[in-house]
Amino acid sequence: MIDGVVIKPLRAIPDDRGYLMEILRDDDELFQQFGQVYITTCYPGVVKAWHAHRRQYDHVCCLQGTAKLGLYDDREGSPTRGQSDAIILGLVNPLLVQIPPLVWHGFTAVGGETILMLNIPTEHYVHDDPDELRREPFDPDIPFEWHTRGG
Repeated sequence: MIDGVVIKPLRAIPDDRGYLMEILRDDDELFQQFGQVYITTCYPGVVKAWHAHRRQYDHVCCLQGTAKLGLYDDREGSPTRGQSDAIILGLVNPLLVQIPPLVWHGFTAVGGETILMLNIPTEHYVHDDPDELRREPFDPDIPFEWHTRGG
């Protein structure tokens, strides 16, 4: 796993009405601060990548469908520099993934269903000065395969 990335397994708490699932609490070990909460979707066949932040930590969770989260570390001095990781997450594998600053990340839908991703970043989005770096989804300098076997 890329240095600084933290995975928190989530647990559905069911009853006869449905279920509840806590995602991030202010007493969680990985909680730092609240910036904002937002959701984003990704259609099947689309890759939303690559981006990174200079200051912000992201906390992502897939609420609908199954997502393939891609991570890539090219941080100077990082013990995992040059490493890429894939994490499959969704209701069948409920996880909260904390992504530190300067780790490139993105996601795609797996299984033909639109995914609904929740993000709880530590900073709010500043429209006239976004804390965001971008690269192309299929950047040849990032050793990562977005397509799944058989897909």
